[in-house]
Amino acid sequence: MHTSVGRPHMLVCEFEELARCAYRTAEKLRLEFLGGRLGVKPRPDGNHSEMFAWLYRLCWEHRPELGLYALRGLEVEAHGEGRVCPAGVLAELESFVGDGDWSDPGPVPMAVEVTAYDADADRRDRMDKPRAYAETGIPVHLLIDRDSCELKVFSQPDGIRYERVQITPFGKEAHLPDPVDLTLDTEPLKNWVS
Repeated sequence: MHTSVGRPHMLVCEFEELARCAYRTAEKLRLEFLGGRLGVKPRPDGNHSEMFAWLYRLCWEHRPELGLYALRGLEVEAHGEGRVCPAGVLAELESFVGDGDWSDPGPVPMAVEVTAYDADADRRDRMDKPRAYAETGIPVHLLIDRDSCELKVFSQPDGIRYERVQITPFGKEAHLPDPVDLTLDTEPLKNWVS
């Protein structure tokens, strides 16, 4: 741990070592590092897992050349100083072969998050991660928001934020723009919001 003006500051390499140790514990914690803050990603509950499986099936059916990778660690933020474990990342098959815990987001056309039921979900899932993904230049960010029962599709990153946000209530069709180009029937999501 290094200090700067009396405040503790964690270096990315120190965070990565801490994250490796945490994942090896019995709880298999997933740590994240955004905006210089350490966070804990909760383990997915059954409904979260079902939503991810639903999206995985749709991606496989309509874009078989791409894989939807669960909890693939990514280097994010403007200078790659953040570390996150999205619920999923869409990328060409074999994009992460040979990578360690954290991958360059270059081959990722879409990052996916499913909101968690924890105290940090509002800040982490609805503010910090969309900002980090936009700074990184990930073309599409899909947020499945279980609290509001909406699908939020962020696109057109400008290096600071996403310029376009499409909000679709569960039960209606939502289109994921290029480079993903996939239309989702969100009706099944209504079954998994508890």
